[in-house]
Amino acid sequence: MPGIGYRESPIADPTPDEIRALLLDMDGVLFHGERPLPGAACLLRRIKPLPHLFVTNNPILTPAEVAEKFARLGLPIPRPQQILTSGEATAAFLQQRKPGFRYFAVGAGGLHRALATWGRADAERADFVVVGEGAGLDYQTLSIGINLILKRGAALIATNPDTTVDAVRDGEHWILPGGGALVAPFAAATGVEPLVIGKPHPLLYRMALDRLGAAAGQCLMIGDRPDTDILGAERLGMRTALVRTGRFGPGEPLPQECGPPDWDSPDLPELMERLAAVLPPAVG
Repeated sequence: MPGIGYRESPIADPTPDEIRALLLDMDGVLFHGERPLPGAACLLRRIKPLPHLFVTNNPILTPAEVAEKFARLGLPIPRPQQILTSGEATAAFLQQRKPGFRYFAVGAGGLHRALATWGRADAERADFVVVGEGAGLDYQTLSIGINLILKRGAALIATNPDTTVDAVRDGEHWILPGGGALVAPFAAATGVEPLVIGKPHPLLYRMALDRLGAAAGQCLMIGDRPDTDILGAERLGMRTALVRTGRFGPGEPLPQECGPPDWDSPDLPELMERLAAVLPPAVG
């Protein structure tokens, strides 16, 4: 399928009675780093009456820490139970697969804290080598992980497939390695393909839908990345809304593997206008 560019108006907007719940990405949709995006606070007030969940491929923060960030940015604060990170989803999945699992993790503190909720760190007898985002990958951790996989039979798990992530340092835009880039050395050295939890793969979405008690066809996903947020939601039959406030700006063609979202808007204020028949009136 050829790349599909930005469209001012979709062919046919979904009818309001098809939307019963919402999933929302955060970074690039509601904020950039420590800066809330225009319309974010209004959107959060508008969706308050609807079942909704915030889903992110970023495993660096725990749900409680993400909620603290909302407070710090002056945004309406979700309950931690309304936030599902790829780190939390990874930990829950591994507990289902092997209760009381042992793990060796590479990534930032949020991933380690999520895994410790269900499992036990063990660099000698780990059942799983789990690679997330953030600092932690070096020659020593790579060597330990390789030996656990090749000699101990540990499974290789990636919290998310993003090759890069956007960040802000001292007010300047930075591009940092994502989970997909950090797991690549383990896969290359062992010949083992990782099991990936995050978007666009289905596990994170299915956990989110289960938590909401919603069917995929009743749910709208709002995100800024067509290659993860939109693609994964489409594959499960969700409605999708792309806001071009992240990596993909207005007018930029979508990746070839991505079909057109149901809504395609340059920012949240316009998207809310387009969703006026679906979203309830603002409260508070």
